[in-house]
Amino acid sequence: MSFGDAIKSGFSNYVKFDGRASRSEFWWFILFISIIGVVINIIDNAIGTGIVISLIWSLAVLLPVLGLYFRRLHDTDRSAWWLLIGFIPFVGSIVLIVFWAINGTPGDNKYGAPAS
Repeated sequence: MSFGDAIKSGFSNYVKFDGRASRSEFWWFILFISIIGVVINIIDNAIGTGIVISLIWSLAVLLPVLGLYFRRLHDTDRSAWWLLIGFIPFVGSIVLIVFWAINGTPGDNKYGAPAS
């Protein structure tokens, strides 16, 4: 999946918490969200609005990112409940990054067909 396709997919599946998301879709969308977040943070600091614009951006992308987290875990044949491991300091984040980075299950799994 290309960068542009991943962005389209991320926003078109705005609140889709079922199904699967490929690694490329996940990482391209996370890269896009991060770059825009850094740019908005710079703009916030430059115009002196504190974190107002950054907060609005974060709220705007909260549901698409959560949906993407769920779908990426589904691609590795794991329940979205695995997101809760992120509350364990340090170790939980590393486990989630590993889950998001590994290959998805080939073929269909209990969450559906592989993402295209």
